Amino acid sequence: MTSVVSRPERRPPARALPVFPWDTLAEARTLASAHPGGLVDLTVGTPVDPVAPVIREALDAGSDEPGYPTTVGTQELRTAAVDALARRYGVTGLNAGSILPAIGTKELIAGLPAQLGLGPGHTVVVPEVAYPTYEVGALLAGAAVVRADSLTQLGPSSPTLLYLNSPANPSGRVLGVDHLRKVVEWARERGVIVASDECYLGLVWEGDAPSILDPRVCDGDHSGLLALHSLSKTSNLASYRAGFVAGDPTLVAELLAVRKHAGLMMPLPVQNAMTAALRDDAHEAEQRERYRARRELLLPAVEAAGFRVDHSQAGLYLWATRDEPCRETVDWFARRGLLVAPGEFYGSAGARHVRIALTATDATVAEAVRRLA
Repeated sequence: MTSVVSRPERRPPARALPVFPWDTLAEARTLASAHPGGLVDLTVGTPVDPVAPVIREALDAGSDEPGYPTTVGTQELRTAAVDALARRYGVTGLNAGSILPAIGTKELIAGLPAQLGLGPGHTVVVPEVAYPTYEVGALLAGAAVVRADSLTQLGPSSPTLLYLNSPANPSGRVLGVDHLRKVVEWARERGVIVASDECYLGLVWEGDAPSILDPRVCDGDHSGLLALHSLSKTSNLASYRAGFVAGDPTLVAELLAVRKHAGLMMPLPVQNAMTAALRDDAHEAEQRERYRARRELLLPAVEAAGFRVDHSQAGLYLWATRDEPCRETVDWFARRGLLVAPGEFYGSAGARHVRIALTATDATVAEAVRRLA
């Protein structure tokens, strides 16, 4: 009789992950949808404005390419990213070897800890109020997660990877040069990799938001530093999945080696479109002004309705509170046909705030302002 060889129990990664937060909004969505005027959805920050013609033309021009694209991306794309970071944000010292395209930054963040070699025994630090995918990526790699906003909270520990997000999602908080310099100095003393999510760097409404790669922050030394950038918000390319990572060429090369084996290749037509978007500042400035105008309508309306808006100096959201549990606030908005995101989606520190997106159309924002009044 043949004996059956035992094997370890299969452990689906999904078991380690939290409940997908948006699935918990079903009741509030139903309540908001019952409003006589219909649902006004201010939850997900998805772009609604047209893709600029210069980008669409570049996409079309690259559509007759039957061969495989490369994971590393075209020389033109990587050079355009280097030039755009210098021109738009004052980042110097990069070259084509410092850039790697990604199929959207959510994919990049979800895979980053594993692709950098983290696993059990390693620790990833994420902000106290944070984009959920930072934690998800760490959990998928089997690493531990610590939430902290200050270095003193970490004591003598030496995590392997530390995430920054400035301007932040959901709060719109901006970290200044002095804060970022301290983080870089601390990380280098301990050999910690810093990954700075800068997807909202082009959407600053008050003051200045420096990149982790800004020479004022790192003195032109990018070692141990990665900046994550997306064109979803600034160029309306969410459906294109167009992002990239920039920084330490040694770390970028590590990521490239893994991603080549995994077949993580950005489609060539998208690479062409992304190159055009990075070369053209006019469409980005036009989109930024659209969001500024919507913010100038929605911010005072939210405040006049009795809410305090914290941070929100940049980005595409208002981080609002009236010092009550966030689900009560969600229901208050839902009874007016407005759907907003509960702050607890982003960590327990957000449990008394809601996130209100600025990404609705002009007409939708105007309707939201009318209902708040």
